Amino acid sequence: MPLPFLTADRETDALAAQTVTLPHADRDRWRRPYRPGPWRVAGGALLLLLASYMLFSALIIALAGALPSAGLCAVAAALVIVFALRLLRAGVWVSAHGLRQAGLVRTTTLRWHDVGTLNTVQRPVNWLGMPRTVQGQALTLIRAGDGDAGVLEPQTLLTSHNADFLARPEAFDRAADVIESWAAESRR
Repeated sequence: MPLPFLTADRETDALAAQTVTLPHADRDRWRRPYRPGPWRVAGGALLLLLASYMLFSALIIALAGALPSAGLCAVAAALVIVFALRLLRAGVWVSAHGLRQAGLVRTTTLRWHDVGTLNTVQRPVNWLGMPRTVQGQALTLIRAGDGDAGVLEPQTLLTSHNADFLARPEAFDRAADVIESWAAESRR
């Protein structure tokens, strides 16, 4: 019995091996240089599942005749959907313009000439963003102007134990290398 999803993977691998300019090879477009991790995707999926239940309950409440309560339930479901989408978009993004760190609430963008030093260091890092710390690796950023002011407080961009790289050390190493190479290439 043919399994079409296996042949699709082989075709994708064959295309990736070729040096063909793809439509998404535009350097001006913002892109995440790594895939979202399974913990981040699972969290987003669970939140979207919760939102679907909330929307279904809003429908039942509206059919029962309590429109203000249904509206409140629908607004709460919309907020959960927005939170899930922000969770899935969180991470480090790069383009020819600079480096962007997207979080749940805030997004910070730096131009490449503002990026000073990017280093991968061994240190205690937060486990899945919680207060518990474990020994791991972190990709840290020191801005270009911080060394002049005497303030050398590094900003953590990625850790080996966040939602994208937990139990995936090779993916963390590749992502850190790609971000460092983008910085080196863009500062030329």
